[in-house]
Amino acid sequence: MAQTSCVLLTTDDRQRLAAIIGDRSRPLKHVQRARIILHSADRLPVLEVARRAGASRPAVWRWQQRFAEEGIDDLLRDKTRAPGKPPVPKETVARVLAITCSEQPGEVTHWTGRAVARIVGLSLRTI
Repeated sequence: MAQTSCVLLTTDDRQRLAAIIGDRSRPLKHVQRARIILHSADRLPVLEVARRAGASRPAVWRWQQRFAEEGIDDLLRDKTRAPGKPPVPKETVARVLAITCSEQPGEVTHWTGRAVARIVGLSLRTI
């Protein structure tokens, strides 16, 4: 992915980015993003911007593109991500609890995670 956006800053944008960098209570990720944009506006090569900002080249490209599309406000927000695996249904959880509270199978003294997983049809890690 090559640099496809040219970063042009107004005086107000420069001041706002400089204020972000100077604010000691800002998260480091905001400061790094502001540095990327300021160095990019100085027409430095991507590799030099990445070195000075302490980021990778793909990160530089990503934040240049985001700034070009959305501006400074979008640099300070993380994109939302889709959640991972859906939670286990309550009925399945209740079934697992019912099994573990019931009599043990055969001559064993207690239920094992593998045995419960096999009966319910879930993985051992889920149990």
